[in-house]
Amino acid sequence: MVSKLKIFALVLLDGLLVNVAYVFALLMRFDFSISSPYFIIWLQEFAAAWIVLTIIKLAVYAVMGLYRTLWKYASADEIVRIVITCMIACALSIVYLNLVQHVLPRSVYIMDGILDVVCVGGVRFAYRFFRNLRAPGNFNLRVDTKGKDIIPGVDRIKRIMLIGCGDAGATMIKEVAMHKDQRQKVVVAVDDNKEKIGQRIAGVKIAGGRDKIVSLVDKYAVDEIIIAIPSATKKQISEIVEVCHKTKCNIKILPALIDLINEKVSIKSLRDVDIEDLLGREAVNVDLKEISSYLEDKIVLVTGAGGSIGSELCRQIARFKPRRLILFDIYENSVFELNNELRRKFPQLEIDVNIGSVRERARVEELFKQYKPHVIFHAAAHKHVPLMEGNPREAIINNVLGTKNCIDMAEKYVADRFVLISTDKAVNPTSVMGATKRMCEMLMQNKAASCKTTCFTAVRFGNVLGSNGSVIPTFRRQIAEGGPITVTHKDITRYFMTIPEAVQLVIQAGAMANGGEIFILDMGEPVKIIDLAEKLIRLSGFTPYEDIDIVVTGLRPGEKLYEELLLAEEGINQTSHDKIFIGHPITLTSEFVDLLSDDKAFENTVYGLRDVTEKEVREWIHTMVPNYKDTPNK
Repeated sequence: MVSKLKIFALVLLDGLLVNVAYVFALLMRFDFSISSPYFIIWLQEFAAAWIVLTIIKLAVYAVMGLYRTLWKYASADEIVRIVITCMIACALSIVYLNLVQHVLPRSVYIMDGILDVVCVGGVRFAYRFFRNLRAPGNFNLRVDTKGKDIIPGVDRIKRIMLIGCGDAGATMIKEVAMHKDQRQKVVVAVDDNKEKIGQRIAGVKIAGGRDKIVSLVDKYAVDEIIIAIPSATKKQISEIVEVCHKTKCNIKILPALIDLINEKVSIKSLRDVDIEDLLGREAVNVDLKEISSYLEDKIVLVTGAGGSIGSELCRQIARFKPRRLILFDIYENSVFELNNELRRKFPQLEIDVNIGSVRERARVEELFKQYKPHVIFHAAAHKHVPLMEGNPREAIINNVLGTKNCIDMAEKYVADRFVLISTDKAVNPTSVMGATKRMCEMLMQNKAASCKTTCFTAVRFGNVLGSNGSVIPTFRRQIAEGGPITVTHKDITRYFMTIPEAVQLVIQAGAMANGGEIFILDMGEPVKIIDLAEKLIRLSGFTPYEDIDIVVTGLRPGEKLYEELLLAEEGINQTSHDKIFIGHPITLTSEFVDLLSDDKAFENTVYGLRDVTEKEVREWIHTMVPNYKDTPNK
């Protein structure tokens, strides 16, 4: 009802204004001499046609949508529409006047058109102006530079700093202004382009570059920082966030351009800065067409399917429409949840869940004999370094023997491809877990050299953000408990990547492999774990060492200060992907090759390690992997 009344009032006001414009145009034509006989004659000509002229103009305004626009959001587009509408209305009015022979002076038509634009546009933008003036937080006169209330009874608004003064930034300022119910206002903008500094964007002053962020936050009493640079690289975002962390402001970020395709820039697009934004490295792009060609309509087996990497592998493989997806894991709870999730998301996909251990050769062969998979992703492994230091025999049996069982069955049942999930800890290993993964790589390379039917390959990468037992979930739990966060050494560094990125690399490697390669990801610069802890504390809204303490506990058994991605003797070749490299195969130890010549002897040797001392187990590992260095930390 209110809306119809507003439209009715606007129509009446427009009707009055178009007639006032005609009269005023006549007065201007005759220098405001109302006693002039010519003025009276022309006024009589207008009076004979004013009703029809009014109807013509109001009808054009209605057809052109001037009564359907939300004028509180009016912008430059509406100004253009008003000008075009008024010109059309004036043209039709001239046609009518000529038809009925009530012709007015030509100069009156021109002045009338201009006055129509001024009157019709002025009324609408005056409404927008006074409505915004009335809304809390839209003009600086309501709040001083420290954000204190000037008008009694008006709550303090959230004060925002915008970083990035391009198109996205301008749109974000307007978006914030339109959502008045959220009581927030962009009070200052920042951009590194020196030519923009001192100018205004959508009414907001660009007060400096990123070097001024900290001082401007204090000067303008900023509560929240919005980073609106969708074209920025990960490294640039990381650098900006580093500066923002020196303040105590909440930080939000506009997604990258690729994430904004087909979506307009809006407040809903904003998200919190996450730990992934701080890695400073661009994600690896994969060739989806190449991937789909070897997975589509194929039977795909994923071992360790319930784990962090295995489950994400299954999610992404399912997108490429395999004929059947086989989930194999010994832990039924995690694979049960994954199975339910996949069936919901991919109801047409054939999924089979099998419970069992890769260390049991008969169970593995039963699986391969039943399904005869075309592609195998081998993710099953014991991976926790400290736990495997205390259980070296179990690490060898599960990781090494389990991998050999899967590799042998892949060859026996003529699989197309076998992709081994490896780790940077396999390079110059100082842990039992790393040494067993290096032996897995050696198993793969030995089989690749002799097998002519199956393509065997491995993918080596660093730590995965958010995987079970990794530092990020551990740090988040410690923060939730009030701290402290525990770090084993102040200088310890690690390479990091996201779970989806790691899995995309694994799948891509399967497409690129020719046999025997170890694919390695250029993971950028390693990250100091203590820096990661500090950043996560800030992202959680706390101050490191004040709200949440960080305690250095000392290196754990088998733990390195620095991880490596490549053995010196492996060398490196670049692939068609600028972030993916291949390590050259190296000669295996004669002891390892001899042991592999007899499957039963290999199995007996591995299980026989249960009957020897732990020192002898580590000596055996060193014999198989000469660059293994047992450096337990006491």
